[in-house]
Amino acid sequence: MSGHSQFKNIMHRKGAQDAERAKVFAKLGREITVAAKSGLPDPNMNPRLRSAIAAARAQNMPKDNIERAIKKGSGSDADNYEEVRYEGYGPGGIAIIIEALTDNRNRTAPVIRSIFSKNGGALGETNSVAFNFEKVGLIEYPASVASESDMFEAALEAGANDVTSDEDGHSIICTPDTLAAVREALEAKFKEPTTARFDWRPLNTVPVATVEAAQKLFNMLQTFNDDDDVQRVYDNSDIPEDILSKLE
Repeated sequence: MSGHSQFKNIMHRKGAQDAERAKVFAKLGREITVAAKSGLPDPNMNPRLRSAIAAARAQNMPKDNIERAIKKGSGSDADNYEEVRYEGYGPGGIAIIIEALTDNRNRTAPVIRSIFSKNGGALGETNSVAFNFEKVGLIEYPASVASESDMFEAALEAGANDVTSDEDGHSIICTPDTLAAVREALEAKFKEPTTARFDWRPLNTVPVATVEAAQKLFNMLQTFNDDDDVQRVYDNSDIPEDILSKLE
C-alpha cells in the first residue's frame, strides 16, 4: 500500500492483478490484526480497528478474511507485530519513508537495507529524512458521500486544515492530535471514512527529469511495496505527468 499519491496513481493504472490483490489483502489483514490486539476487538469501541476494517472494505476484502484477522488479533496466540519506520534516500536524492509491521526486526531491516543499496540508494538513521515531510492526519471519503462544497464546509467546521476533492474522492488533512475529533465529527455526518490514519506529506519535492530515472525510482518503490512487512511507502519525488504516463 503506497502512501505517496504519484506512486499510488501508477499502481492504479497498472490494474489490480490477482497476485497484487493478495498482497494488499495480506497487508490489510495484518493491520486489522494489530488494531484488534491493541484494543478491544469491537470496532465500535476501537477507532483504529474501525479504520482498518473500513480500508479493507474499500479494497473489497472478503468479509471472512476480515473476521479471521480480527479473531487472530483477539486471540492469546496472536503474532507480536511491531511498528517500525525506516528512512533513507533513493536514486537522485529522493527522500523515502517506509512504515512496516514486523514480527522480526532482524529479518526486515536487512531486506530494507538491501533494497536501498541495490537500487542506488542508502538506508539512513531514524529522522534522517523525516524533516522533508510533515506528519498529518488523513481522512478519506468517496466522492459520492458529499459535494465538494458540503465536504469542505463540514471538514473545516470539524477542525480540519485542508480539503482536496476530485472525481476519486475527498481527502481531509488535519493535525495528528485532532485526527480523532475530526474523524468523529465527519462520521456523524457522512458515516465511516475509507481512510483515517496518520500520513506523511512532503514539505519539499525533488524533480525527476527523465523516464529512465523515474522508472528506476518506481522499480525501487515497487520492490519495497512488494515486501510483506512493508505497509506504506512515502517519497518526495516530483515526476511530470508526461513521464509518469511512460512508466511500465
